[in-house]
Amino acid sequence: MSDRLPASSSVLKVADLGRMCYDEALAIQRRLQSEVIADRGTPSSPIGHLLLVEHDPPVITVSRRPGARSHLRADAQRLSDAGVVVAETDRGGDITYHGPGQLVAYPILDLNRLDLRLHGYLRWLEDRVLETLSRFGVSGHRDECATGAWVGGEVDADGGRTGDRKICAIGVRVSRWVSMHGLAINVSTDLSHFDLIVPCGLVGRRVTSLRQELGADAPSVQEVKDVLVERFLEVLDV
Repeated sequence: MSDRLPASSSVLKVADLGRMCYDEALAIQRRLQSEVIADRGTPSSPIGHLLLVEHDPPVITVSRRPGARSHLRADAQRLSDAGVVVAETDRGGDITYHGPGQLVAYPILDLNRLDLRLHGYLRWLEDRVLETLSRFGVSGHRDECATGAWVGGEVDADGGRTGDRKICAIGVRVSRWVSMHGLAINVSTDLSHFDLIVPCGLVGRRVTSLRQELGADAPSVQEVKDVLVERFLEVLDV
């Protein structure tokens, strides 16, 4: 775990896992989700936890959605050459990539206490990401047809966008209205690894990172982590 832990509050417990393999972080998520469910109704119990991690070794996660596995473009040899492993996951969504230089945040939150259901929670997560991007001078937006955060692109005559780029993927799982899994912001990610998949199953849609968008002015993973935690704490404390 990282020597530098972001601030926590009585409402939200924050843990920086540093660099960790996917399966180990998943086990921690499941344990904490069970604890939040078990503690529901206990006086002074927190709304939940926020885990922060960079996955190492790099991993492609494939959901149980029919057809998701077909969006894996690489064979076993190509994956081995890239040093990327594949893991099945029980989150929503399709297929995505996690690796060093990408900030992954796993909120384990009691959605009953936030008065949110699944659709509202996904929009809530998008808001936290868009607020974080804005702090670094990046104007992000939603796509009504694809959960996550996007940048750039041209608005067409119908109000849609063409040529935009995905900078954050979001996929969650909810059990008894306590969330797990979460979001992944590309900070200085090796974008070539996204060539191994059809990201999120969205054919023809590009991915980007803060480094790709901002060049030498791009923040570090730690700087993005600090702002994201600040946004979570400020909103949840209120």
